[in-house]
Amino acid sequence: MTAGAREAAASEDLAADGERPLDIALLTYKGNPFCGGQGVYVRHLSRELARLGHRVEVIGSQPYPVLDEGAEYAGRLTLTELPSLDLYRQPDPFRTPGRDEYRDWIDALEVGTMWTGGFPEPLTFSLRARRLLRARSGDFDVVHDNQTLGYGLLGDVGAPLVTTIHHPITVDRQLELDAADGWRRRMSVRRWYAFTRMQKRVARRLPSVLTVSGTSRQEIVDHLGVAGDRVHVVHIGADTDLFSPDPSVRRVPGRIVTTSSADVPLKGLVFLVEALAKVRTEHPDAHLVVVGKRPTEGPVAQAVERYGLEGAVEFVKGISDAELVDLVRSAEVACVPSLYEGFSLPAAEAMATGTPLVATTGGAIPEVAGRDGETCLAVPPGDAGALAAGLSRLLGDPELRARLGSAGRERVLRHFTWARAAEGTVARYREAVARSAGPTPDRSAAPQTFAPKQLAASNPEGRASC
Repeated sequence: MTAGAREAAASEDLAADGERPLDIALLTYKGNPFCGGQGVYVRHLSRELARLGHRVEVIGSQPYPVLDEGAEYAGRLTLTELPSLDLYRQPDPFRTPGRDEYRDWIDALEVGTMWTGGFPEPLTFSLRARRLLRARSGDFDVVHDNQTLGYGLLGDVGAPLVTTIHHPITVDRQLELDAADGWRRRMSVRRWYAFTRMQKRVARRLPSVLTVSGTSRQEIVDHLGVAGDRVHVVHIGADTDLFSPDPSVRRVPGRIVTTSSADVPLKGLVFLVEALAKVRTEHPDAHLVVVGKRPTEGPVAQAVERYGLEGAVEFVKGISDAELVDLVRSAEVACVPSLYEGFSLPAAEAMATGTPLVATTGGAIPEVAGRDGETCLAVPPGDAGALAAGLSRLLGDPELRARLGSAGRERVLRHFTWARAAEGTVARYREAVARSAGPTPDRSAAPQTFAPKQLAASNPEGRASC
């Protein structure tokens, strides 16, 4: 082989940053992208890491992560199933497993925690993950935990540990306590969120923490007590190839679109329903399409009935990515009514399609959506009147909709893409590897000590329920 050929071969073995590709274990205890932001994070980040030339093994529990296929990263992106007892699966959530389902003491701990009203998955996944990682010590350059924050990940896990905390779950806990009706409900919330005590203790001992916004960074320092010099912001983003403008998709007059969980108080959907009732006094064709499950009871269902909006509020679920994008494109206005967000992917995705946005200033939303009147209309969280005013203003002003829609997409393209997120994450991986003791092992000669089931990445046709 000539010198030129050797150089060419060597360059093909390098990652996009010109250094040796990394072997990455990406952990996620709940990784389905159609059930929440953590799954979306794993899906898109793993794809972009593989596209940069790294080898990514996603290790996840039920509902299992969904990974993207692509010829440019074939063979560099795999899924390893690390099954739990799947106690919250539909149609039998909070089920009691059969005797033959128990495999070890971790399974017994999982069931016992559920029986006492707690949420066991972060702890039990971390224990199973530690067992797997120690059995495969030397297989990975870096272990990346996606907000498990379980005791099992403390100590030696076979490689340097980097952890993503999207935002402190203590924020969710407090908002649910504030919304709880009666002492029994408050007691139930406290039992469910008992795992946050573990997450606080674990977070303070982590060597390297990534988070998705400056707001989340400050809350991790304030709420979890993590030293500020160990918390680094790496913005996430939208899939700007998928979420893009398409003039062939007709805008539906009066359509407002939001992505929201009706049973999660911090999403603020009840305020948007109330705002819609006010908007319809000026714009009778105004109607709301919610990407999420229709509630049969609770504050949102009561508000829909109270304001007589049964025909003006539609809930959709089980739609494909392409259908979701076309739904957002068809709206005259997108809305994020949340009381708090650690980042807000729905805001970035709506802006990426060129759909004008009305968003609250809760949490990190302003970091994503930008300044009021420049790239969005911003309103205070929990204020139905302000939401109504912003929605009415946009519905009645086509020129403003066009200007904000165009400016919003440009903002996302500049700041919030998954390619940028992957590049920033790799930089933190390399820092963690450099800090670790001893030389990086030679992966080419290392024997496999454990061979878990690896699955080819797949992309389902529809958005499945959890």
